Amino acid sequence: MSLLELNNVSKSFGGACVLKDVNLSIAKGEFVAIVGFSGAGKTTLISLIAGLLKADTGSVTLNGQPVTGPGPDRGIVFQNYSLLPWLTVFENIALAVDQVFGDWDAAKRREHIERYIKMVNLRPARGKLPSELSGGMRQRVSVARALAMEPQILLLDEPLSALDALTRATLQDEISRIREETHKTVVLITNDPDEGIYLADRIIPLTAGPGATLGPSFTVDIPRPRDRKAINHDAHFKQLRRDVTEFLLSSKQDRKTTVTRKLVLPDIEPEDLTVLRPMGAPRSQPKRSREIQEEKIEV
Repeated sequence: MSLLELNNVSKSFGGACVLKDVNLSIAKGEFVAIVGFSGAGKTTLISLIAGLLKADTGSVTLNGQPVTGPGPDRGIVFQNYSLLPWLTVFENIALAVDQVFGDWDAAKRREHIERYIKMVNLRPARGKLPSELSGGMRQRVSVARALAMEPQILLLDEPLSALDALTRATLQDEISRIREETHKTVVLITNDPDEGIYLADRIIPLTAGPGATLGPSFTVDIPRPRDRKAINHDAHFKQLRRDVTEFLLSSKQDRKTTVTRKLVLPDIEPEDLTVLRPMGAPRSQPKRSREIQEEKIEV
């Protein structure tokens, strides 16, 4: 049985359909990347899995149980770090550990926190505040905090999109290393097909909105560990990149349509006030040329 299941999930906001008939099945230990355009509904999808939003129709289940709200069985890493600025690296991670493992004694919790600080290579910065850290270091804290809860599934909501290219590449390697160490089930949301292919076991494109849905699943048959330089010359990598990109572009084109509409212009000619009219005579009505203009628009 799959660890995570989404069956015919749809979600709208204010009458506007964002996601429609989304079906997804993820096995335990899988790393799945979902790639799509900005505004397509990727964050809405990850929020439904996290229990932060409720689907209008369909079901979201984890281990066969319906997802009705957020819980420690799903650790989420957001794009904007979401760290408390007055707490140190250690204290930000401890905040989550104390909530989930409050029945542990202090020494065991401390050892647990230190383990994950070491895992993300932040031991020299354990006593620093977020303002004293780089963007990449802050995101490592977020990853450590999510992993320290020992969730069944790790949800990554475009965690690297705000970083510069070099830092992003470094964090990609860190996420790959940590996943190999923990064998955690991971769902990555990204707008970068190369990132999804480099990190994941499967990559699934999300069609352009409105009413976005998941496209075909592409298996990434590239052995691990993956070498960043070598992968760019891998024939399977090139084919996957081409197939995923072409699907995304075609889905965006399918959302466009040409409509011909008629515009009746209010081309009213005012009364000529230079022409004298008899006393008491009614004013003449404005003249309308009733011009009709046709235009084609792409929506």
